Amino acid sequence: MKNIIKSAAVLLSIVALPSLSANAQVKSATSDKNEKSQMETKHYNNLQVNGLKIFYREAGPENAPVILLLHGYPTSSHMYRNLIPILSKKYHVIAPDLPGFGFSDAPDHLKFDYTFDNLAKTMQGFIDQLGLKRFALYVFDYGAPTGYRLALANPEKITGIISQNGNAYEEGLSTGWNPIQKYWKDPSKANRDSLKEFVSKESTWFQYHQGVSDPSLIAPETYTLDQHFLDRPGNIEIQLDLLKDYRTNVALYPKFQAYFRDKKPMMLAVWGNQDPYFLPAGAEAYKRDNPNATVKFYKTGHFALETHCNKIGADILEFLSKLPK
Repeated sequence: MKNIIKSAAVLLSIVALPSLSANAQVKSATSDKNEKSQMETKHYNNLQVNGLKIFYREAGPENAPVILLLHGYPTSSHMYRNLIPILSKKYHVIAPDLPGFGFSDAPDHLKFDYTFDNLAKTMQGFIDQLGLKRFALYVFDYGAPTGYRLALANPEKITGIISQNGNAYEEGLSTGWNPIQKYWKDPSKANRDSLKEFVSKESTWFQYHQGVSDPSLIAPETYTLDQHFLDRPGNIEIQLDLLKDYRTNVALYPKFQAYFRDKKPMMLAVWGNQDPYFLPAGAEAYKRDNPNATVKFYKTGHFALETHCNKIGADILEFLSKLPK
């Protein structure tokens, strides 16, 4: 009887082996699937910062190196919708909407001071609340003066900088800035009112299409969504306040340039060379102050990601792979 029981136990163990192996395979496959899901899933969150609701997009492994994407005018984090899936396979990507833009709060301009110092202060609160200790910084248009203020205040946090048509040099400003510079010199009501056309649907359409050789690459929801937010009651005054305050960014250019010289951050300038507002000379100037700056041009306009996202994404991934963790 003992021999029969012993033989049965051995037989059961042999039969059970394939089942255990199958369970292990299922567990491994589930783990791989969960890991893949974690990498591909995008989250849309809100964070209260200094009394404002700040909307942001987030994707990628939580323990991966962080890259913070700061948008510009007249758009929002929506401009990164195609870039985020490219970067989030290896990096933890965070893309907020600045106050007054996208899905973030846009309080009346009489209740919130729309200056770039204040945008940077809000973004400082944002990164502090998220507990971001180290991150690469991607800046575009208005995101550049906002992000460079953050870099000046947090040099120890910045692992590298990607500037996509994000200017820090006077030679990068085109003649398209002439009416705005006139307003800086004489902030009269007449000069302010003359800039209202800058917030029109025709101007928004122009910014997306100027310099683009194949207009069929421009998704219509881009400029349509941007214009939807620009057309909200009171938003035109918000934008005119920011246009007026942009003069403070030009005044800070020497400090930004000193930062590039002193800190020498690893830097990649990816530039649409047909941009009607920020000229290629502004991209080339980074190399004058920073030996660690690389410049790449793409034959397109202001919103280079709309036409060259895959190429720019590949160049950014190569750049990020060389940064300190």
